Amino acid sequence: MIDPSLVSEPHPWHRYAALGDSFTEGIGDPNPESIGGNRGWADRVAEELSRGQSDFAYANLAVRGRLLQQIIDQQVDAALALRPDLVSISAGGNDLLRPGGDPDVLAEKLDGVVGTLATSGATVILFTGPDVRETVLGSIRSKTAIYNENLRVVAARHEALIADMWALRQLTDPQMWASDRLHFSPLGHHTIAAMVLDTLAVRHTLEPLRPKELPTRTWRAARAEDLVWAREYFVPWVLRRLRHQSSGDGIIAKRPEPVPIFGPGMPPGAAD
Repeated sequence: MIDPSLVSEPHPWHRYAALGDSFTEGIGDPNPESIGGNRGWADRVAEELSRGQSDFAYANLAVRGRLLQQIIDQQVDAALALRPDLVSISAGGNDLLRPGGDPDVLAEKLDGVVGTLATSGATVILFTGPDVRETVLGSIRSKTAIYNENLRVVAARHEALIADMWALRQLTDPQMWASDRLHFSPLGHHTIAAMVLDTLAVRHTLEPLRPKELPTRTWRAARAEDLVWAREYFVPWVLRRLRHQSSGDGIIAKRPEPVPIFGPGMPPGAAD
């Protein structure tokens, strides 16, 4: 077990703003103790960054279902108004899922956004998409790979950091994904949070967690699970697309203002 007292070394950041969609909002990692009912990798990162840093504040402007242009229109200026010195932005995944989602066009659009954020003086973190080869998202694997290479160019142009989920091979394990097979599970969010902190070169208390060994499933059991998944998640997703609806309709950012974080991962007495 890691002693939290060993990871309270100061870091240069005092105000963190997280921008994006359901991934950054924390969908797939439900927790009643977290604001908005979902914890997620960004909350976990903020919890670690706040250790031993009494003036640290965190805002999360991400909203599920948002496309890149919506994130630009609704979150970028709002984030800059908060004067953060650390900004993470993960955007474009929902665009790639749609017909005509062009990874080159998306990257060009994101390039301008990252330039604006970087000019503010904030450290900017970008996320590559994960390798979705073994998931229900496998059809966009090639577009994701192209988008990732473009993101590396964008990051180099603006001296941004890359949180490389494609290289995080642990994410290929099915237990890293939530029951909807579209979002990460608590284990996945935990694993990603540790990677982000490593990318920032910040010592932390998040120990690597290994998925449990699962019993071998029969073909019949696997088929039954697929049918349940299709009924509960896939069909509603398709219907929303046909109706031009979003899972984020009517949803607002869970942490629109930068405030201290008192989450499940904070040590006793942190909120005093």
